[in-house]
Amino acid sequence: MNTDRHVVIGAGPVGTGIARKAVARGHQVTIVTRTGSGLTIPGVHHVKADVTDPVTAREAIKDASVVYQAAQPAYNKWSEKFPSLQSGVATAAAATDAVLVAVENLYMYGPVDRPMTEDMAYAATTKKGAVRGALATELADLYAAGDLRATAGRGSDFYGPGVLVSSLAERVFPKVLAGKNASVLGDPDRLHSYTYIDDFADALVTLGGDVRSLGRAWHVPNAPTRTTSQVVDLAYRAAGTKGKAVGAPKLILRLIGKFNPVVGEVIEMLYEFEEDFVVDHSDFADTFGANPTSLEDGISRTVDWYR
Repeated sequence: MNTDRHVVIGAGPVGTGIARKAVARGHQVTIVTRTGSGLTIPGVHHVKADVTDPVTAREAIKDASVVYQAAQPAYNKWSEKFPSLQSGVATAAAATDAVLVAVENLYMYGPVDRPMTEDMAYAATTKKGAVRGALATELADLYAAGDLRATAGRGSDFYGPGVLVSSLAERVFPKVLAGKNASVLGDPDRLHSYTYIDDFADALVTLGGDVRSLGRAWHVPNAPTRTTSQVVDLAYRAAGTKGKAVGAPKLILRLIGKFNPVVGEVIEMLYEFEEDFVVDHSDFADTFGANPTSLEDGISRTVDWYR
C-alpha cells in the first residue's frame, strides 16, 4: 500500500494529532476543513473544502493514499449532518481508491455490563448512539461490497494537551489548578477508560498504514482503567493543589440543558459515567502492539498545558 500522502478531514484535537503523527512518520499531510484554517504544523498544508459534496471532497483528497475522517458536526446536529459528512468522504475515498480511516467513539454499543470488545452488538439506546451505529454499519457494508477500503479506530472519552471539549477537559483542569473541587459527569467512583489524545492519533495513523487493519473497527490503546476520582486525584497531585471529583447533579444538567442545546445532548450519554465503562483493546495490542501513555504521564502533561 502506498502511504505517502495522508489527508485529514477536520482540525480538532484528534485531526491535529493525526497530522502531527503522520508528519513525524514521514508522510505528506494535508488537513481539510470548511474554512481552511487550523493550527500551524510544520510540514502540514491546509485546504478549504466542503466534504459533504462528493465532487468537492474528491478534489480535496485526490492523490491521497489514506484519508482520516476526523470531522464531526456540532453535538446537537449529529442526526441532521453526520450522515452526509461521512457519505461525502467515503464516496470520495472510494472513487480515488484511498484507505478511509474513520475516527469513532463507543456510543454504538449502548449501556454495557462488561468490558467492551469490538465484536459486541450495536445496542444503542440514544440518538447519538444510533447515528454512530448507522455510520459504522455503512462503512462495513461498503467494505463488504468491495467498494471501499476502510477501517476505524474507536476511542473512549479523550483528554490531553489541546483538548478543551471533553468530559475530562475544561470542566476539570481549571478547577484543579485553582484548588477547587472538580465537577464531573455521573458517579466519579465508577471505573472509566480514558483515551490520551496522542495515543488516539498514533493508533489511527498505525491503522492507516497497515493492511491488516482493513475491514473492521479497532479499540485504540488506553492506560489501565481507573475510577474517575482516581484519575482526577492524579491531576491534583500533578498541580500541587487539593480537591476532589464531585458528580454533577443530573437535575442541574437537565436545567442547563433547557437553555444550552449542547449540554442537553450530553444528558442522554450519562449512562457511560453512571456504571463501569471499560474498554478492551487487546485486539489492537495483539495485532499492532500497544504502549499507551500512563495516566500519570498523560494527566501531568495535560495539567502543564492548562497552566
